[in-house]
Amino acid sequence: MSFDLNYTRNIGIMAHIDAGKTTTTERILFYTGITHRMGEVHDGSAQMDWMVQEQERGITITSAATTTFWTYNNQKYKINIIDTPGHVDFTVEVERSLRVLDGAVAVFCAVGGVEPQSETVWRQADKYKVPRIAFVNKMDRVGADFFGVVKQIKDKLGANPLPMQIPIGSEDNFIGVIDLIERKAIVWKEDETLGIKYQYEPVPEDLVELTEEWREKLIEAVCESDDELLERFFENREAITVEEFLSATRKAVINRTIVPVFCGAAFKNKGIQRLLDGICGLLPSPIDIGAVKGKNPHNDHETEREPDSNAPLSALAFKIATDPFVGRLVFLRVYSGYLQSGMLVLNPRTGNKSRISRLYQMHANKQNPREKIEAGDICAAVGLKNLFTGDTLCDIRKPIYLESMTFPEPVIGVAIEPKTQADIDKLGIALNKLAEEDPTFRVKSDEETGQTIISGMGELHLEILIDRLRREFKIDCTQGIPQVSYKEAITTTVMHRELFKKQTGGKGKYADITVILSPADDGRHGLQFIDEIRGGRIPKEYIPSVEKGFREAMRNGVLAGFQVDNLKVILKDGDYHPVDSDSLSFEIAARHAFRHAAKKSKSILLEPVMSVEVVTPEEYMGDIIADFNRRRGQVEGMESKAGGRVIRAKVPLSEQFGYVTALRTLSSGRATSTMEFYQYEEVPPDVLKQVIEKIQGTKAFA
Repeated sequence: MSFDLNYTRNIGIMAHIDAGKTTTTERILFYTGITHRMGEVHDGSAQMDWMVQEQERGITITSAATTTFWTYNNQKYKINIIDTPGHVDFTVEVERSLRVLDGAVAVFCAVGGVEPQSETVWRQADKYKVPRIAFVNKMDRVGADFFGVVKQIKDKLGANPLPMQIPIGSEDNFIGVIDLIERKAIVWKEDETLGIKYQYEPVPEDLVELTEEWREKLIEAVCESDDELLERFFENREAITVEEFLSATRKAVINRTIVPVFCGAAFKNKGIQRLLDGICGLLPSPIDIGAVKGKNPHNDHETEREPDSNAPLSALAFKIATDPFVGRLVFLRVYSGYLQSGMLVLNPRTGNKSRISRLYQMHANKQNPREKIEAGDICAAVGLKNLFTGDTLCDIRKPIYLESMTFPEPVIGVAIEPKTQADIDKLGIALNKLAEEDPTFRVKSDEETGQTIISGMGELHLEILIDRLRREFKIDCTQGIPQVSYKEAITTTVMHRELFKKQTGGKGKYADITVILSPADDGRHGLQFIDEIRGGRIPKEYIPSVEKGFREAMRNGVLAGFQVDNLKVILKDGDYHPVDSDSLSFEIAARHAFRHAAKKSKSILLEPVMSVEVVTPEEYMGDIIADFNRRRGQVEGMESKAGGRVIRAKVPLSEQFGYVTALRTLSSGRATSTMEFYQYEEVPPDVLKQVIEKIQGTKAFA
């Protein structure tokens, strides 16, 4: 049965770690009737945290999808929800979810406010132009400050937050919310109904003035976004109906000019029903978002697909998962057309056609079989080989290539080897499966030591992956010391001629190239290759081999053997031999040219620098700042926060191993820290020698 797309919502729940995303999602599932028992994160019973590692640690690691229904204004709405992780090591899960969603709920802790990962997920939502509403959770916690969080959303995120509700009380006295539009108090009683029942009451007398003040701000801000409404507002402010006002609010949300703010306490079962009303009433449907843009792979012309089941198929693969029972699951967002079991579809990246064997609607790790999935929906498919995260699926006769996704580079690596000889082959297969699932997880073989190096976004990321190897694939591994993923770069321009000649009796090898090596243009990573050969000095068929040679050579820089971050190569001139020249000769010449030219150019080492935030009681501030200085850190700012101070700093990742333990010692266990990747920066010349010695020592030890 097809569902009216006007009443479909594809949303994500996003936030900093411990803001209460999963608890909020669990309550949504309970109140919409999908589950009959509330799952709790703290006791490992949350439906959406289905992985053993999630249940043990009480954190979300992988984004989980589910579908539910909610009735709002006597209309049934279908809500596809993706619950995303909050830990910075799993930020890729948020990135790829936001790429395919129409709207998002940003959850903020009423005590913590806008925390570092809140800023990261907000930037990701900005990148993909996702309209969002905010939910200030944990209003029952000591130190809860609703208006303080609203101010932080405005100041730190540069958003335009507009409370649709204000809380009645806070901390232990938080009993409900006031609906600013309808001027009604909504109160939840703490009883055995688990928050299902709530009642409407008049606004408490002591809150009437505050209600009117915030109601005025809300009405003015919404009217400012709609010229016609603003005109009528000045003529007769009482003539605007609630329906008209909500319609104008919805338009402003979809245009991303305002962010409506709701509040509640998910753990205490308060505020979730009104949040569901907000999701249905204010967030966009696939039709509001409109046609998806892509390119025709045949001619690179821009083309569009309307969110319509009768249009040609276009879908984006945003996640790969391996299920022990059904095998390789590809999560898809269908933008146009429909998918059906047994259908033949095209992957325009590879040109391969695949047949969909089965389709599922997901509920966390449970699959509900479906025969057909239509435009605007999210599903998982089985039977699609050689399809990776970011790939498009489309109609064979009318191909389209949707914009893919970009993922951050791993910043930390560790050497692993299986404990038994029998596990060596199994390890390769298992690592390939994990790398398919996670685009920020990389596997490579160290040429010097012959060891397998796995790289990821942080210590926790790698810890989880090694744990999965042990539990899911039954492979026990020994591991070395974590190593930072450094990069290299050149800083000067060098012109170099490389003549490669080899005579071994019979056909020899010959290639002659002249190249200019320099740093890549601003903002570019990887190889920027420019062919300026004229007059057939080098035959066209050999040019790709030169490019390939440089690309391969960039994997090992001349300074310390790390990957070169960016390089611009201009192929200016060259020569060839009609008999001895071949593709391999030019590839080898390019590799040699890189080694020789890079030594003449000034090479630098780049290291990942982390953005660190520490929340600490005042008395430990001096010790913590002194410790940052010892770690080559730069303190960038300090501010007061309820009961303590917040210190923000940029610190090289290599200096941050074991920091949580050190911080506990410095602050008698009272300070907390969060850390996320900021950018790659040059290792200062005064510490370069000792950093390289340290790297070589770690490699030898590993």
